[in-house]
Amino acid sequence: MLNSIARVAFTRLFTPLGRFLLRLGLTPDAVTVIGTLGVCAGALIGYPLGHLFWGTVVITFFVFGDMLDGIMARLIGRKSTWGAFLDSTLDRVADSAVFVGLALWYFLGADDPLTALLALGCLVTGSIVSYVRARAEGLGVHAEGGIAERADRLLVTLVVTGLVGLGVPDIALTIALAALVVACCVTIAQRVVAVYRQLRAQEEL
Repeated sequence: MLNSIARVAFTRLFTPLGRFLLRLGLTPDAVTVIGTLGVCAGALIGYPLGHLFWGTVVITFFVFGDMLDGIMARLIGRKSTWGAFLDSTLDRVADSAVFVGLALWYFLGADDPLTALLALGCLVTGSIVSYVRARAEGLGVHAEGGIAERADRLLVTLVVTGLVGLGVPDIALTIALAALVVACCVTIAQRVVAVYRQLRAQEEL
């Protein structure tokens, strides 16, 4: 839901930075890789050590790399199939790192297995959301949208995790992750239904 809203605002905000990075000689692919490595560092180092706020700050900073690479590609007029593949693949790596980092902390540090399991549940259901879209596109149909797209999942997770790092009770994150698991399941159902309708329509032609 947030993708279309955020894309316009962030494009205006980060276009000057994108131009600056291009002048430095950085490519969109390089920014994609750097952003993913930064997210992984914040999630897999900061979170397991219990630094939920500062880990979130690091992750949020590097998440912007996911927006910058697309802006930079448009600035130089390059539409790269490889770049799109790399970006999509590394998005899955970054998302996995965030939820694995949270699971590690709540399993080993905070001794809260329910929250840890819910973090893993978000990882699994979020991956299925992305897989449904990718598989649908491989079949020549579309499976976009839903109530829990990647931007929605990241926003909720990072905001609530950061607040917990500032002293909000852990139960807030437990509830947020549970809600995300449900929202992801709904999104999977929405996308599966959309694909079913499109494929049936094609068969009836």
